[in-house]
Parts: sequence; C-alpha cells; structure tokens
Amino acid sequence: VQLQASGGGSVQPGGSLRLSCAASGRTFSIGAMAWFRQTPGKERESVAAIRWSDRATNYADSVKGRFTISRDNAKNTVYLQMNSLKPEDTALYYCAGTVLRPIYSNLRERAPYTYWGQGTQVTVSS
Repeated sequence: VQLQASGGGSVQPGGSLRLSCAASGRTFSIGAMAWFRQTPGKERESVAAIRWSDRATNYADSVKGRFTISRDNAKNTVYLQMNSLKPEDTALYYCAGTVLRPIYSNLRERAPYTYWGQGTQVTVSS
C-alpha cells in the first residue's frame, strides 16, 4: 500500500484546511487509516483514526470537535477536515495505514500502522 498526502498549507488562527491521503496498491487490505502529526523535537502524536470496516473514528482530545476524519471508498482516500485551527496545530502531518483491524481503543496507537505517507506541513500563524 502506498500513501500520498496532500492539502497542507498556511492559515490564520480560526481558519480551516482539508488534508487528503490517497491510497494505492493493495487497498482492499486496508483495515484502518490515521493521521499523525509531529513537531521538531517531539514525539509523533496521533490525531485521528478511522476503521475501514465500520467507519469507527477515534480522535485525540486536543482536536475533538474541530477535526473530522472521513473516507471515500471509491477514491481510496481518507480526509482530515481541520476547522478552528490553532497555532498549536502547527506540525508536519502524516497519514498512515494498516492491514490490521484495531479495536477502538487501539485505533490511534502507532504500533499497528505500517504504511506511511510523506508529511504535509500545516502552519497556523497570524
């Protein structure tokens, strides 16, 4: 499975961006996909995840109510709609995929994810 992320950019606080992650290859094997983010000197942290079989979603507390993860089966693409962006959302965002089907509490754990896209930079600044 290959993942191609896009949609990053610069936006003012309170603004919105939508990230996309297109999957190719053995897409029928995908069990879940997720978005992670990382800033220099910090661990990569999970933001949101979606399970393919039932569209179950799991969000980090820091983004609940502001970010929405969704998927388009026909396009093998997962999206991250980010609203009410804050300066602390500034990071390099990565999409990730797994052939496993994590239980809900493990959806945002890094361990199951073995496929990674390149990062896309999101900068929130006035």
